[in-house]
Amino acid sequence: MPRYDFASPRLFVDAPLAAGEEIALDQAQRNYLLNVLRQRFGAAILLFNARDGEWRGRLSVAGKRAILTIEERTRPQTLPCDLHYLFAPLKHARLDYMVQKAVEMGVSRLQPIMTRHSQVARINLERMRANSIEAAEQCGILTLPEIGAAIPLEKAIAARQPDRLWVFCDEAADVKDPLAALATARPSKEQPNPPLAVLIGPEGGFADDEREALLRLPNLVRLALGPRIVRADTAAVAALALVQSVLGDWRAR
Repeated sequence: MPRYDFASPRLFVDAPLAAGEEIALDQAQRNYLLNVLRQRFGAAILLFNARDGEWRGRLSVAGKRAILTIEERTRPQTLPCDLHYLFAPLKHARLDYMVQKAVEMGVSRLQPIMTRHSQVARINLERMRANSIEAAEQCGILTLPEIGAAIPLEKAIAARQPDRLWVFCDEAADVKDPLAALATARPSKEQPNPPLAVLIGPEGGFADDEREALLRLPNLVRLALGPRIVRADTAAVAALALVQSVLGDWRAR
């Protein structure tokens, strides 16, 4: 595991990063550093923008302005794992948790999917982005996932890339060993890092015609996540851990 500096605060900034540049912080970032974390003049702050790697800056305060002067790069930019997470929308607190955990697990795209039994019709995409930034800041992650607007399941199927392996988490699947099921799609020498997608449905499960449409797709693995019914946010963590272990960037290179 890379050696991260967890002692210094980390901030995401949507600005180019280079030695000598000065970054003026917005009011929320200023309040976070000065009033929440109690940082003072000269404090070391780590910065990233999901493009230029991680940089160390020094904090200075001039009246109501807080400025970070960039000194040096501490880590080069990393590439995201090509892993999409397709999910039926959840209610606020559970969606917040799910977004944070998905970012920690290496997801590169968050795609809400509307299904027949979806219980949440509206999603706050800005809130999802704020939660993804918070997770990346706290966990030393240098990338942020793309966040797609909610689309119907039928549209997601129609737009599916043929070479992207879909892992369909289905409580009705007769799969006793999910690791063995994923192993059947283990990467080859010709394609060592295949594009991946994990699909988890709503609390009420998929409708029969939705399940049938998914099962007709090529390049799909169907999984059940063990003998117990778990909540959708729990299923996200379980499924992503399985996929990253067998097919993703947790496995030995």
